Amino acid sequence: MRLLLDTHAFLWFITADPRLGANAKSSIENPANQRLLSTASLWEMAIKLSLGKLILAKPFDTLIADQLAANAIDILSIEVSHVTAVSKMPFHHRDPFDRLLVAQAIVERIPIVSAETTFDAYGVDRIW
Repeated sequence: MRLLLDTHAFLWFITADPRLGANAKSSIENPANQRLLSTASLWEMAIKLSLGKLILAKPFDTLIADQLAANAIDILSIEVSHVTAVSKMPFHHRDPFDRLLVAQAIVERIPIVSAETTFDAYGVDRIW
């Protein structure tokens, strides 16, 4: 199964944060699952890092490259179809990064690994 990792799920997974749900952790660790991280999540982390809202143990580019390789996580690029889906979505949630992640999950027909219960209003399959 393909899984789209929400930004916090990715960060909590790579830092072994106990806030990561047991089911989410198990799904991410399952070698039968393809793990995907959106370009939107990379952008979100970069912005939070530049604002001082995110502190990383290593430089951003090094940490991302190391973690993608170590955990066999692939990048999900932002496509026109994803952005088009955002333009048609109701406003159950206002965070632009989260809205794009939900749109990607909808268009790609894949579950999203996230603690964000607001995503349920969009009808996506959410793993937590």
